[in-house]
Amino acid sequence: MPNVLEDLPQPELAPDSVPAPRKGWRVKFALFVVLLAIAAAALWGYLHFRYQVSSDDAQVDGHITAIAPKIAGNVVNVLVNDNQPVKTGQVLVRIDPRDFQARVDMAKAALTEAESQLRSARVVVPWTNETTQSGESSASAQLGDAQAEFERARLGQQQSSGSDLAFAEANVRTKQASNDRAQADLARMKPLVEKAEISQLQFDAYLAAARVAEGELQASREKLASAQQDAAIRQAALDAAQSRVSQARALVATSVANRKQVDIRTADAGTAAAAVQAARASLDAAELQLSYTTIVAPMDGVVTHKSVEIGQIVQPGQGLMTIIPLHDIWVTANFKETQLADVRPGQRAEIQVDMYGRSVTGHVDSIAGATGSRLSLLPPENATGNFVKVVQRIPVKILVDSPGDLILRPGMNVDATIFTR
Repeated sequence: MPNVLEDLPQPELAPDSVPAPRKGWRVKFALFVVLLAIAAAALWGYLHFRYQVSSDDAQVDGHITAIAPKIAGNVVNVLVNDNQPVKTGQVLVRIDPRDFQARVDMAKAALTEAESQLRSARVVVPWTNETTQSGESSASAQLGDAQAEFERARLGQQQSSGSDLAFAEANVRTKQASNDRAQADLARMKPLVEKAEISQLQFDAYLAAARVAEGELQASREKLASAQQDAAIRQAALDAAQSRVSQARALVATSVANRKQVDIRTADAGTAAAAVQAARASLDAAELQLSYTTIVAPMDGVVTHKSVEIGQIVQPGQGLMTIIPLHDIWVTANFKETQLADVRPGQRAEIQVDMYGRSVTGHVDSIAGATGSRLSLLPPENATGNFVKVVQRIPVKILVDSPGDLILRPGMNVDATIFTR
């Protein structure tokens, strides 16, 4: 008889009815795979981030050039607007140049006058040299003539007051003696002629001899007087010659003194040349001041924070606008001091820009010489007894290799990562 229970359909076993040993093996295998994946991820993360240091305390930096006038004046033109790109040498602002142009014109006139005076002084120097040299030569010649004339007068005076005068005096004495003898003979003959002891003829001979002797004495006296007068004349001529010699010597001294005018005129020419240089320097200064009336862009960049308007009176050093060169930027990242043990200039860096959500490459340029807190306006004072050790941050300058199509503006937030190997 067939078994009815065997012919009936057998019910299927539920999953929970799997045997316990087979279910525990699968759980263990899954757990092992998960742990293996976690270990692999940890190993990869360790190997990947082992030689990287990162900081989210980083900003884009750049040169911020303040544009300010060097002179005071009235603004007549403002040729740029806020956020406008400009090129090097492009005119930004013009200040009224009329006052400064007038100063330039005055400086040019002063320079022309100084140059004219210099030319005149340079002409006077050789003219004075030739004139004084001629005067000195003439004075020397006159001194020679005066000395020769003095020598002749001296010789004539010596002769007139010497031999001629002595001869005249000796002749007077001789004639005086002859006259005395003739008068004595005549006096002795008078009694004799009265007594007729001698003839009248003999007496007339003595009388004539006495008259001749008296006449010769008178003539010798006149010659002596003439010789004395001649000696006086010669002495006067000698004195006059001596005076002319003195005058000639004074003239020579004057001409020698006049030669010093050459040095004076040369000094005047030097002074005139210095005056020309001073006038030229004044002109250059005036032209430089005039050039300051046109304010140009010192570099390529973007105009920012413009505050100048037409008609405004500006003063030297007053801020007019700011130019930021967007092509010359870098990143200043503040890393913890514990991160910088292996950081060196030249290492590769990656910069994540928050604005674009993209990264650009760069390299480490330099590391600051002090921490940011030490360079702050009020550095911490740790000698007060309430010291708390805080990890300090040190600025690191990172240069951007190529920003590509990204525009990086100073002040933007970025994340910086440095690959130490």
